[in-house]
Amino acid sequence: MHRDPAVPSAPTPPEPSTDATELPARRGFLRGAGLAGAGALGAAALGATSAVHADSGNGRRPGKESGRRPGKDGYVWLSGDHHLHSQYSNDAMFRIEDQARRAVAGGLDWIVITDHGNEPFSAHSIAPQREDMLAARDRFGDELLIFNGLEWNIPAGEHTTLMMAPGEQEAEVLQEFVDRFDANVVDARPGTPENEALALEALDFLDRTRTKGRLEDVLVLPNHPARKGIDSPAELRAWQDAAPDVVIGFEGAPGHQAASLPAGMARGRGLYDGGASEHSFPGYPEESYRTWGGFDWMTATVGGMWDSLLAEGRRWWITTTSDGHQGCGDWVKNPVDALQQTGYADIPYNEAGDTFETTGVFPPPVNAGRPVVEYSSFAPGAYNRTWVAAEDRSHRAVMEAMRAGRMWVCFGDLIASLEMSLQVKGKEGKRHRAGLGETLKVAEPTEVELTLSIETASQVNYAGLLPQLARVDLILGAVTGPAADSSTTVAPDTRVVHSWDTTDQDGILELRYAFTLEQDSYLRVRGTDGKRSQPGFLGAGIDPQGPAIDVPGEVDAWEDLWFYTNPIFARRLRKKR
Repeated sequence: MHRDPAVPSAPTPPEPSTDATELPARRGFLRGAGLAGAGALGAAALGATSAVHADSGNGRRPGKESGRRPGKDGYVWLSGDHHLHSQYSNDAMFRIEDQARRAVAGGLDWIVITDHGNEPFSAHSIAPQREDMLAARDRFGDELLIFNGLEWNIPAGEHTTLMMAPGEQEAEVLQEFVDRFDANVVDARPGTPENEALALEALDFLDRTRTKGRLEDVLVLPNHPARKGIDSPAELRAWQDAAPDVVIGFEGAPGHQAASLPAGMARGRGLYDGGASEHSFPGYPEESYRTWGGFDWMTATVGGMWDSLLAEGRRWWITTTSDGHQGCGDWVKNPVDALQQTGYADIPYNEAGDTFETTGVFPPPVNAGRPVVEYSSFAPGAYNRTWVAAEDRSHRAVMEAMRAGRMWVCFGDLIASLEMSLQVKGKEGKRHRAGLGETLKVAEPTEVELTLSIETASQVNYAGLLPQLARVDLILGAVTGPAADSSTTVAPDTRVVHSWDTTDQDGILELRYAFTLEQDSYLRVRGTDGKRSQPGFLGAGIDPQGPAIDVPGEVDAWEDLWFYTNPIFARRLRKKR
């Protein structure tokens, strides 16, 4: 998440502006860059709430209400983002309160602050971060559920979300965990057996904090898993085996989607524009270092890495996040004006000579005098959105919904809502039906029916565009049990089995697919605006119209929107002999 050019010398920054008149919304310019909503959120980031209130009356950007929606079986759908950075990260800038305000403006219901683990964070950041976290929770109350966490440098691996339920021992556990288990702090980045064992010890530590009550709950999800190819298939499996109630899946679609905008950085979506290194798993192909339709190769490949985990029967779920370090199109910048360049943590940001390395914190962002399009992250809720079906509006309910797999993910508000269930045909009642993350159990070969209820978009998105759903694909795979080879990346029995053409259809779409369930299986669904497709990585016989590979500098993220669901499982009950 860094760039390597030389860092410019840093001027003494001005004080952050709170005057909305200093942040005019040039909506025509921003729409051309895919950033029509950026002016309002940039104002929100500096506390210029009057600019937002004038438009929406509730602090949210125009037309964007809270994501919460009633769902089936008494659940409420809440949208959120589990990967956001604050001024306590060495390459970010926003205060926790800023990120919360921006999330509310973007229509989110929950967020997780995941600052980077490193030596300055360990030495200086955790205590003041805790104070700011409590203040933000007090200020936003039930309007926004705010979690604390960490972008953990997992030993021998890459970056991973650590998400904690609020509690009195949050900061204490975080401090101990970073000091003992963050790879940047304890020098455990290389993929040695010792470091791989340390990762498993760390996961056991987290599991015990939950079972012994130090934390009410804790979750772990590897971030941007294929970007550098460091997280091997065997490690992914070992992590979940070590703590199956803690490691629940991975970030199926990365943040940093604004990096692709031609008017901005013109880089790879998600900053996926590198290649293999000495630390990468050698079995990953060259194509895995690019996103496909904005999604990580592990998720986007039908019959690929994600499906190989589901084919084992693993409850391995996907999410999407903004990876929000800054705001592409916002009128604010980091005080050292370094635009995400490596090494600026040691650049003084005031006349006293303070740096991030000596303080563990940056000052608040300052007015840039223009919309900064050279940043790689969209604002929270602007592009990446993870929906969870929670039992109620609480921190614990969100985490329990994530663990249960009641989630679907979406780019650019392509659709407004989704419900999905698998039911024994002709039978009524909950025991004959399963929803996202659940398992439908049947006693013999049985006729079942998948039902999808999709509400199409009726409001423009952050870019000022009204998305149109063009196609929905159903993916079916066999559950065959534990893999004989822990390094496998394929599920040969998984493929697209049906597609619905939804071009020019609006409102509530009811889509159905009936088939005879003859073996243990899982189903998942994806949808697209249809603007970019190609045969899938494993061939047209498996995926005839999959997402297209994203060539750095040639893809506008707003012209390639997708949603993906998590799976529903179906299991044949064997008769006792």
